Amino acid sequence: MNSSNPVAPLRVGVVGLGFAGETHLKAYLQIPGVEVVALAGLEEAKLRQLGTTYGVPHLYRDWQDLMARDDLDIVSVCTPNYLHAPIAIAALDLGRHVLCEKPLARTAAEAEAIVAAARRNRRVLQVAFNHRMRGDVQVLKRYIAAGSLGRIYHAKASWMRRYGIPGMGSWFTSKEMAGGGPLIDLGVHVLDLALYLLDEPEVVSVSAATYAELGPRGRGARVGDDKMQVTTAFEVEDLATAFLRLRDGGTILLEASWATYSSAGDDFGVALYGSEGGAEIKVRNYNWEDTLRIFTDVAGVPAEISPRLSKGEGHLGIVRDFIAAIRSGDWVAHDGSGGLYRARIIDACYASALRGREVALSEIVAPSQIAATLEETGA
Repeated sequence: MNSSNPVAPLRVGVVGLGFAGETHLKAYLQIPGVEVVALAGLEEAKLRQLGTTYGVPHLYRDWQDLMARDDLDIVSVCTPNYLHAPIAIAALDLGRHVLCEKPLARTAAEAEAIVAAARRNRRVLQVAFNHRMRGDVQVLKRYIAAGSLGRIYHAKASWMRRYGIPGMGSWFTSKEMAGGGPLIDLGVHVLDLALYLLDEPEVVSVSAATYAELGPRGRGARVGDDKMQVTTAFEVEDLATAFLRLRDGGTILLEASWATYSSAGDDFGVALYGSEGGAEIKVRNYNWEDTLRIFTDVAGVPAEISPRLSKGEGHLGIVRDFIAAIRSGDWVAHDGSGGLYRARIIDACYASALRGREVALSEIVAPSQIAATLEETGA
């Protein structure tokens, strides 16, 4: 393998044929010194089509066959959530660097096992939180770093849909395959934005509730979805809300839905409340222009700033950073621990909703659970 040699091309295998898999393919092809040599996925027609479109020479139906190659430096995991842990751990144990789609895993215990594999094998593990590479997020990040908002004491992070259950009866609505509904699917994205913008504050406890009011009655499906049917039941939530307490006294309000009777389209964003100013990103149907507002005072008068924005790089920026981390040689600093932290918070949210009480993060993934998980996976 070539990952220790910064001059030799890095050879990539991508597992997954959906939107994420194709997006990873496109991004790798734009990075000099990177070659996508293998692609795996179950849908044979789609596999051939993507292989032809992106010039991938080796195609496999089973991910295990792709993994058996001895010339891969990188594996991109772009599969349903239940496959993230087995594929990522297998790749890391074979000495490959791993770029995994969000969430890192269905549970904190699975995420812990993946991170343990990255640390044990001294390989880069990164989770593809692509929305932090948006132009509006990057502008706001720099503005916060300059101290212009002062102490940020409260944040709101939400992703709300009027309708948009991603495949009724598909793996998305299977608790076993997905791990949860919009909280783990969409909520983890905006949770990541809030934590990223607030410079990774420590969450000490969460109080959450989940609802399944529309999905079980067949309402709220995204029009035109043709994902493979795996269940006849709607086994996850269609709306979740959570209140997070931070070690520094701050708070975050998190909300995510696939379907609501509301004014939402497919809308996400964050709002930050600081001692010296505030800010709000409102994204409607994935737009990127005129999405950021900054609230301040000018000469003692309330004022609003609307920065000029670029679209940003999205997945391309994530892949570029991933490749840069590999080439830097500082692999210990990129072990996926941020993805694990988010998995622990999501776990705490689901535990709080189930138990009907506030849950401390210290209750999630006890050492005995971690040890049992590592033993079961052979990590």
